[in-house]
Amino acid sequence: MKEKITTFVNGLITYDYILFGSVFGVFLLLLIFAILLRNKLGLAVFILFLSFAVLILGPTLGYIKMHEYLFKNSVKLTSQKKLEFVNAIVVKGTLTNESKFDFKSCKITAKVYKVSKNELKNYIYQFKPLKKMSILEEAISKGSTINFKILVEPFTYSKDYNLSLGARCK
Repeated sequence: MKEKITTFVNGLITYDYILFGSVFGVFLLLLIFAILLRNKLGLAVFILFLSFAVLILGPTLGYIKMHEYLFKNSVKLTSQKKLEFVNAIVVKGTLTNESKFDFKSCKITAKVYKVSKNELKNYIYQFKPLKKMSILEEAISKGSTINFKILVEPFTYSKDYNLSLGARCK
């Protein structure tokens, strides 16, 4: 757990610090405003709850939405083929940088999960993939598209499966 937190903190960018600082500033302003309105108890309690909601939800939702905007990309599956003599799947695809910034690195992940006729089971299977493989691509300039290939191995599942691709870029 300590390693995950250290990795997260080391991966923060300037915009993240600005976001966290501004959310904390809004929290303090709302808290002071609630203290000033302590004579109007209902309004003060509402503003107090609002300030704590901003403190809890602001950094989380702000971080997610900001990174979706700053590091916008699209991943397209070109082909997938299960190999016959080796227990593996070859996945080919393209990654397009749709943001206004150059990417230093992108972690592209392929997840393979079971398929069922039951929609609820299909939804649950997405959270626990059978196999997950990732590759790291470096230095992707804005507006460019790269081709990649991922080898998902060892893969011994013989029934129907689905494959999903995703990318997290910095």
